[in-house]
Amino acid sequence: MALDENSLEIRAFSGSGYAPLVDFSQWRVALLRFIDELLPERLDRMQRHDQTDEVFVLLAGRCILFLGDGRETAGTIHAVDMEPQKIYNVKRGCWHTHTLSRDASVLIIENRDTTAVNSPTLMLDGTQQSLLVDLTGRLWNKPSPSSNKP
Repeated sequence: MALDENSLEIRAFSGSGYAPLVDFSQWRVALLRFIDELLPERLDRMQRHDQTDEVFVLLAGRCILFLGDGRETAGTIHAVDMEPQKIYNVKRGCWHTHTLSRDASVLIIENRDTTAVNSPTLMLDGTQQSLLVDLTGRLWNKPSPSSNKP
């Protein structure tokens, strides 16, 4: 007996950048893969989502989440070197951006209506941009947390 085609939807994405794969009701599942704009030296802005949290799961490669702790400005910027298979929930209203290794694949779960209209961007100044490059160098010049596990 064949599987009913309405029972299972299979999506994949092997390109670069961001691709929404499943939209259902109020939520969306997307994949983010390496793209040149996410190189640390090219990061020039952060964004926040005013109406929703956003969930990230590192599936492959490496990803650093950069988080700003201010409301109107990024404030202090923190870097989190994501570990595979852990869930990272960036809370509503938190400035964030990320950099990825060339082999990275990140699962994103967000509200379906997350758009530029409800997700303002904040331009980073030269000092903040340099900080992102420096933080990336410091984190990625050491072994990833998952590579130390048996």
